[in-house]
Amino acid sequence: MEISPELLKRCHVNKNDEGDRFVGVKADSENAMVYFPVGYKLPETDEEIRRDIIHLIAVLAEFTNRSDMLLAMQKFEAPQSVDFPINAYMTVINYYLEQNAYYTEKEPTFKTSDRGKIDWPQTLRKQRPLFQPNGSPVFTQYTVRHNSPNDNNLITQIHKYCVYESFQKLGWLFTSDVPPRPTIEKNTKMFLSVLNDKLAKTNNDKDKRLFSAMISMLNYIDEQTSQKQFYFGTDSFEYVWEKLIDRVFGVRDKEKYFPRTRWKLRGGRQRDNYALEPDTIMLCNNKIYVLDAKYYRYGITGNPQHLPESTSINKQITYGEYIATQERFIRQYGGTVPVYNAFLMPYSREKNPFGLTTVFGNIGEASGDWKGNNKAYERVQGIVVDVRYLMYHYMGTHENKILRMAETIEAALAENGGLPEAAN
Repeated sequence: MEISPELLKRCHVNKNDEGDRFVGVKADSENAMVYFPVGYKLPETDEEIRRDIIHLIAVLAEFTNRSDMLLAMQKFEAPQSVDFPINAYMTVINYYLEQNAYYTEKEPTFKTSDRGKIDWPQTLRKQRPLFQPNGSPVFTQYTVRHNSPNDNNLITQIHKYCVYESFQKLGWLFTSDVPPRPTIEKNTKMFLSVLNDKLAKTNNDKDKRLFSAMISMLNYIDEQTSQKQFYFGTDSFEYVWEKLIDRVFGVRDKEKYFPRTRWKLRGGRQRDNYALEPDTIMLCNNKIYVLDAKYYRYGITGNPQHLPESTSINKQITYGEYIATQERFIRQYGGTVPVYNAFLMPYSREKNPFGLTTVFGNIGEASGDWKGNNKAYERVQGIVVDVRYLMYHYMGTHENKILRMAETIEAALAENGGLPEAAN
């Protein structure tokens, strides 16, 4: 099944230029749009694209925080922070779809039976025992407890209200059907009181997640009564790109690779400056790779104006030179320290200006005229990374991806002229 025109109209892959940087979901009472990062290749079926939208939301929820989610829109007088509790809305929708029903509490009813959960106080009152010769009673029938759903329960009505609200904003991700409008009037204070009471008393983890999500929703609705629009996303996806790269390829203790500087002042005083911090340090096969995540457009446009400039190139060479000349690393590696440098930029392996079809690919290298360029770290390899692949493969183990990245960088160095013999 191909993508429906209605769903395709709701999706946009941004260009990462002025006015087209937002990644996430924007919606109002009439329409909703999903914005994917530059280079993202949309799939070819409704099912896949809905999955990609939900996955995009999950990635943004994991890799953004409140400070990342700052939107500066021309239509608003000032930037506004995004507090939309999208995970809460998704939890309410998923619960409803999985159960194919609203949340209901089960009222205890009683019946006479010879099996089931015995209610002894009711049995003693309602059932006639047989007495054994020794005088002890024996029951042949019991009053047993039987639970039946109570659809008129207040908690059910509150859930109906939250489900309807969720589908109004995000239900189109799952289905074109909208649940019926709730009959209960909104009473946020009362709703929250009931939900907080239920949350405190339940031990069921699934119910606790549902009640917590409904509380988050109601708090948001109460605070945003004057707003028709809602947003979940960021104008600064470059920070998400950096975190994705570091999650997949990086070591956790990278501080020892940071070049540091300080002032020694007259009078014996000293001031330590902030260290230069490379985005990612990757280790593979006893070699060091300094990776700089660049959320630049070159992998999509092929325009040299969209490549990292001198400041970034020189900084990257400095990182490599620092590592290669530190005594501790020289001792660790028994002489020459094998250090490689690379910029990692987004692209689509299915559609790009270079004819590449691999997850990782080389598009050239950067160097500085002030260096001899006979060291591996003095030649910064330009590596493009398939955006959709990275967003779907940042979890789990990464040994294979790290090995493939190392091989791509070293192969690129060789293809771009190699190094003099015995040089690093």
